[in-house]
Amino acid sequence: MSLKDHFDLVIFDWAGTMVDFGCEAPVRALIEGFAADDVVIDEASARRDMGKAKIDHVRSLLAEPAVAAAWLARHGRRSNEQDVQTLIGRLGPLMREHAARTSTLIPGARQTFDRLRAEGLRVASSTGYTREMMQPVLARAAEQGYVPEHLVCSGETPAGRPSPLMIYKACAELGVWPLSRVVKVDDALVGIGEGKAAGAFTVGVASGNELGLSLEALRALSASERSSRIESVHQALRSAGADLVIDSVAELVPALQRATRTLTAQAG
Repeated sequence: MSLKDHFDLVIFDWAGTMVDFGCEAPVRALIEGFAADDVVIDEASARRDMGKAKIDHVRSLLAEPAVAAAWLARHGRRSNEQDVQTLIGRLGPLMREHAARTSTLIPGARQTFDRLRAEGLRVASSTGYTREMMQPVLARAAEQGYVPEHLVCSGETPAGRPSPLMIYKACAELGVWPLSRVVKVDDALVGIGEGKAAGAFTVGVASGNELGLSLEALRALSASERSSRIESVHQALRSAGADLVIDSVAELVPALQRATRTLTAQAG
C-alpha cells in the first residue's frame, strides 16, 4: 500500500527537523540578542517556546519572571513593545548569521524528501523564522538538493504556532484538503500543537529542539544516557499530542508506512 493512499502533503518544519541538527541557530541568536542588552538568558529558556513566531518568542522570553527581573535590574523599568521591536531588529542579522553556518541538512533528510516525492506526495514547509531570516537557509538547503514547493514564514498569517493558520495557508494555496490527508512534521512542542489544531496527522521528531543537542554531543553520550534522554523527549512529544514520534526525520517514511498499515487494519 502506498503512502499516497492516505496522504497528499507533508509539511516540514525547518531548524531541528530538516536542517540544523539540535536547532542551535535560533538559540545562539536569542542568547546573543538579549546579551546585547546585558540580559542573560540560558539555553533552556531560549528553547522553551521554540517554534513560535520569533516576535512571539521574544515576548514570551521577556515575560518570564527571571528575564523580566533581569531586564528591570538592567534598565530600571519593565520591557515594553518598543523593546520587543528593538530585539527583533537585532535578532534578524544574528539569525541570518547563525543560520548560514548551521543549515546543513540533517542526515537522511534529503533521502526522506526524495522518497516522499517518489511516492507522489507533495512537500511544503513552515517556520518561526521571518522570510528575511530564511534567505540563507533556503539558499543552503537548495545547494543540498532540498527545495520544498511551498514555504510559510513567521508574520505571514494573522497568528503563528500553535495556531493552525500556517498549515491552513499552505493547504489553501496548494489546493490540498481534507486536513486529515496532511502530515505535519516538527521537533518543537508548539509545532505539534499546530498540527493537532489543524487536524493533520502529526509527527514529532525527538532529536531536535526538545533534546537540544548537536549531533556530535548526542553521539558522545553513552548508549544508556542517549536512550534515556531520547525516550524522555518521545514522552513529551506524545504528551503534546503527536500521533507518531520518530528519533530523526530519516525514519519518517518507514514509520509512516507502518502507521498507515495500522490505520488500514483498524479501519478494516
